[in-house]
Amino acid sequence: MTRTALAPKFTGAGNIQFAAHDYTDPGPGQLLLSVQANALCGTDRHQYFGGSSVVPGHEAAGTVLQAGESTSTPVGTRGAVFLMDYCGECRSCRYGATNQCFAKRADMGFTHDGGYGPYELVHESNFFPITDDVEIGNATMLLDVMGTSSHALGRAALVRQDVESVYIAGAGPIGLGLTVMSKLTYGADVPVYISDVSRWRLDFAETFGAIPLLAGDLRAAGNPDVAFDASGKESARRAALDIISKRGALICVGHGEGVTLNVSDDLISPEHAVLGSEYFRYDEMPGNLALLSEHQELISRVISHRFPVSEIAEAFRLFMAGETGKVVITQEGAS
Repeated sequence: MTRTALAPKFTGAGNIQFAAHDYTDPGPGQLLLSVQANALCGTDRHQYFGGSSVVPGHEAAGTVLQAGESTSTPVGTRGAVFLMDYCGECRSCRYGATNQCFAKRADMGFTHDGGYGPYELVHESNFFPITDDVEIGNATMLLDVMGTSSHALGRAALVRQDVESVYIAGAGPIGLGLTVMSKLTYGADVPVYISDVSRWRLDFAETFGAIPLLAGDLRAAGNPDVAFDASGKESARRAALDIISKRGALICVGHGEGVTLNVSDDLISPEHAVLGSEYFRYDEMPGNLALLSEHQELISRVISHRFPVSEIAEAFRLFMAGETGKVVITQEGAS
C-alpha cells in the first residue's frame, strides 16, 4: 500500500515548499516510522541551496508505525535512525565498523527519504530503540551531537591517552557536541578551548564550560594535547597543528578543505598524529544512550531552538545565520 502525505520539498536556493509525497509500506526487514523530530545539520546546506530529489533529514527520531516481515521490533517502539544503512555483511560491518561499510544500501536523508517528512522507511538494522526516559526530540542528540563527537574522542584515544587540555576549532553543533563529550569523557576540570568567528556561538559554548577564543588568536590555548577540527577549514587545521603539544593529535571531524603537512616538522619530530573521524559506529549507540539518560538535562541544552515542521523555512533561515545551537524540527507524528 502507498500512503500520501505532505512533506517539505527542497527546491534549491533556500526554498522549501510542501508537496504531496508517497510512502510505501515496509518490506521484509524494514520499519515504517512516524517521525517526531529531526535535527538540522550544517551538511543540509547542500540540499538547502542546491535542492534535493528526496526528502532530506538525517538526524531523525520517531516511533515504529508498521513493521515488515522478518522484523522483531514491536510497533510503538521509539528510537533514532542511524544515518548509514549498512549492509551488515562486509568486512567492516563484521568488525563493527558500520560507519565504514563497503556496501551501504543508503545514506538516509541523502539518497533516500529522511526525517523532515512525516514518515521514514528504514531497515530495522539502522533503527536504534531508546528508553522511555528519553524525550523524543532529545533522542536526536544520540546522532551527530553525541555519536560523531564521541567517536572522534575515541579516535583521539587511539594515539593519546594522557589528555590534560583540549582545543576545538568551530563552535557549531559538532563543536558543541565535542565540548560536552570532552567534559564528560576527560572530566570537568580539563580545560576545553574553542574558537569561532561567531561571538554568539562562543558565548553559547562558554555556558557548557568551554573557554572561548576568537579564531585567529589561539595564544591562550597554550599547547593542547588533542585538537578537533569541526570547521572543515584548512586555516583552522593548520593553526591546530601549530599549537598542539608533542605527541599531540589533530582529529579532523568536519568535511571540507585540505591541509598541507611538512612531514618532518609536523609529524616525525613532534610525533604528532593526524586522524580522520567519520560519523560513528552503530555499536557505540548503547553507551551514548546511557550517557544521555544520565545527563539528559545537560546534553539537551545543546538544542537552542525547536520549531514545528510548518516553520521549517524559518528554522533553516535562523540556523544558516549562525546564531543557534542545534535546531530541532518537531512534528506530532503521523498515523
